[in-house]
Amino acid sequence: MLDKYLDEVKDFLKSQRKEAEVIVMPDFFIDRFVNINASLNHFFKMVMDIVERKGGSIDGISQKEFRGGNAINTAVALASLGVNVTPIVCTDKLGLRLIKFYVKSSRVNLTHIKVVEKPSITTALEFKTDYGRANVMLRDVGSLADFGPQNLDVRDFEVIERADCTCVFNWAGTRKYGTELAETVFRHVKTRGKGKTYFDTADPTPNRGEAKKLLERVLQSDLVDVLSLNENEAAFFASLLRGKPEKPEKTMSFKELAKESAKFLASHFKARIDLHTTEYSATFSGKCETVVPSFRVHVLRATGAGDAWNAGNIIGTICRLPDAVRLTLANAVAAYYISNPEAKHPTLKELFKFCDKLRGRWKTKTDKN
Repeated sequence: MLDKYLDEVKDFLKSQRKEAEVIVMPDFFIDRFVNINASLNHFFKMVMDIVERKGGSIDGISQKEFRGGNAINTAVALASLGVNVTPIVCTDKLGLRLIKFYVKSSRVNLTHIKVVEKPSITTALEFKTDYGRANVMLRDVGSLADFGPQNLDVRDFEVIERADCTCVFNWAGTRKYGTELAETVFRHVKTRGKGKTYFDTADPTPNRGEAKKLLERVLQSDLVDVLSLNENEAAFFASLLRGKPEKPEKTMSFKELAKESAKFLASHFKARIDLHTTEYSATFSGKCETVVPSFRVHVLRATGAGDAWNAGNIIGTICRLPDAVRLTLANAVAAYYISNPEAKHPTLKELFKFCDKLRGRWKTKTDKN
């Protein structure tokens, strides 16, 4: 039954359809990936040994610099899949050069990038755990903290009006004006545009103090068509809405809490709630619920999986795919990315072939990873 969804995804990938236009904003990060090929406890011991002897080095730590930021990463994934994308992101002069170096696709319009004083930089530490890989993001958001509606001009609003989907990511990074940015952009889409609005806040806890304002002015409004969340984000916003801590009941696992939280949000928000986890993805809209397992692949990285998943989900949303097919498409795009040795996003042809490799590789309740 589940493999039938892959067949429908393949039918979609080889079908003829009009070109889509997507807006993504507002972040570009200069990322450094640090692959800690050890558990947190073992790494902590190594660090403590060095600190106690007043300093030193740990050799053999694989590291790589790459483009980062939810908006830019999603843009690259979308462009690989044949979508035209306009990033409205902020970075400094060096960051602009790096974007032009990393983003080669002619489908990405780089004429709306905002040059600011301070770049956004992330160091991502990836650890081994009993349940797979986990990443810890050490961030300096730079001028992204001050980015808001005041940074947008007439040209920006014109492309927003023409877009099939306008996506705002990383509310947590836009510390001062993130709520105003989402509210202004999404309201413009609703009053002057034609497309869908897509919101992924990223981890809201660094900006916890502003979360209630976001809840009241954006999430509980009719401005958001799709709210994309992971487990932690779903639990956070459900807790905020309830006025209770996001802790699972004694009889409830964290995975169960995430699903229950997403269902709760769907019953209180007008937006469709899309939940993506390492085990499954799900859609909740009113009382309707669709859950599709993730794929069992050899995971080479954890960072960026959500951006790849969002790209597939955005395409499925624009093209009005059935929920189960849309979720399968998003899961397949993410699976390709996290298992690709070169951290490459798939083209349409590559994803079509990859779908055949995914047959029968659905995660089940008996899987441990």
